[in-house]
Amino acid sequence: MHTSLLAELAALTAQWEVHETVPASTDAVAELLLAVREGRVGDDNLLVLAGASTARLGAMTVVAGPGPGRYRAEFAGQVEPVRIEVGRTALAVQSWYAGVHEVTATPAGALVTHRVHRVDAHHPGFAPGIAELGLRARMARDLGRVLAVIADRLGC
Repeated sequence: MHTSLLAELAALTAQWEVHETVPASTDAVAELLLAVREGRVGDDNLLVLAGASTARLGAMTVVAGPGPGRYRAEFAGQVEPVRIEVGRTALAVQSWYAGVHEVTATPAGALVTHRVHRVDAHHPGFAPGIAELGLRARMARDLGRVLAVIADRLGC
């Protein structure tokens, strides 16, 4: 049986972090951000990976994993599956990087934080030398896209 990915990543220091606030209730944002079920990845299922090229091509599918709140995303072709765990206020994803999206309440609305805790330095998506700047910029761009979908769906 797999250990809890959320607990495993919580024990590590984040290497990179980005955050943004959505002017909406934490529950409403969490419902959309943390929505994961079996089926094709898209804006209504595993939103945090919906912008990945394989998801845009319809080649990424979520499959139930070992236990409640645990899933994996599978790709068409010879790619390792992605490990996913959903908690009450957080979603952990482990692929070539391991990170957590978390929702917390603030007076301004729902604060969504994306932290990357671990990165496979040998993966083609990770460019040594520009890693911190490139990955942080990518994280900020991807979080902005995810939150734009959520804001649009919530009308805020």
